[in-house]
Amino acid sequence: MTDKPASAFDSPATHPGRKPPDSGPGAVDGDPRWAAVTRRDPAADGQFVYAVRTTGVYARPSSAARLPRPENVEFFATPAEAEAAGYRASRRAAPDRSAVAARHAQLVAAACGFIRDAPERPGLDVLAARAGLAPHHFHRVFKAATGLTPAAYARAHRAQLLRDRLGEARSVTDGLHEAGFGSSSRFYETAGERLGMRPGEYRAGGAGTEIRFAVGECSLGSILVACSGRGICAIALGDDPDGLVRELQDQFPKAGLVGGDAGFEAVVAAVVGFVEDPAIGLELPLDVRGTAFQERVWQVLRQIPVGSTASYTEIARRTGRPAAVRAVARACGGNRLAVAIPCHRVVRQDGDLSGYRWGVERKRELLRRERE
Repeated sequence: MTDKPASAFDSPATHPGRKPPDSGPGAVDGDPRWAAVTRRDPAADGQFVYAVRTTGVYARPSSAARLPRPENVEFFATPAEAEAAGYRASRRAAPDRSAVAARHAQLVAAACGFIRDAPERPGLDVLAARAGLAPHHFHRVFKAATGLTPAAYARAHRAQLLRDRLGEARSVTDGLHEAGFGSSSRFYETAGERLGMRPGEYRAGGAGTEIRFAVGECSLGSILVACSGRGICAIALGDDPDGLVRELQDQFPKAGLVGGDAGFEAVVAAVVGFVEDPAIGLELPLDVRGTAFQERVWQVLRQIPVGSTASYTEIARRTGRPAAVRAVARACGGNRLAVAIPCHRVVRQDGDLSGYRWGVERKRELLRRERE
């Protein structure tokens, strides 16, 4: 892993695990961060905080609080690092931090809009310059807010745009250009990662693509497992086996659906075994397709330990968008991989089970088994 670019405010004290500089006036007098504090420079806000050993509090550089003696000052890259070291927010720091967070949210929202509207993917330097932040600092702020790097956000957006355009364009080439891919050769190199199949096949509703599937039975009813060339693309539970197959056909109306052979039955058995005994785990490649936000939500869901639950509010917070509670619920409802992406582990704030694509009673039973 490469080190991030250094900023004018970087020093050993801004990085956890590194020894902070010695105390004393000389330790900070020549430090550009101390100069920013004495100027109460708002441009330095968000790049570091300073803490005062004698009071046990920390503040942002532009805080109007009385300046401390330099020998009592310690610097941290983030409020979280200061709090981990035992400092608490000053009375001014809490509203200060809220103001910085609101400003960062506005900058990130503007950057997302710019990425979506740009004909070509903008570079990190361009995005940072528009936001008025150093590139490495903008990168950190953007990822904290969205859960994705700017480059990953742009890739996910264009992949979703391509899915939409392939269904509307006159040809695959037109769809590629309308989605912002100036070079079709660059796109084809990673088409499998973006769509799960070749673009012509995706545009044709899966025509020319083979999807193997099988329907079995488990203690929760019927279960359908389907697999594309990239991995498991559907796990569905229900009472009607034919209904599960029709749902798969609606998703890929022109794909070649092939009933599972003996080898594929082993995959189905692994999924059924996981449903019956969650403790054994499920290690299968997944073919996950969704919007950038959906994929971020699904990634967070897979981090919830077996036997635990999280609220929609908590999931929204972990994605970096605490206000997107309803969007989290929609992402859970759009999940096509039952148990593999454990949306059954998401509950309401009061602990109520709420809805579940495959039935609330199945959700209740899955949670009961995982707790045991």
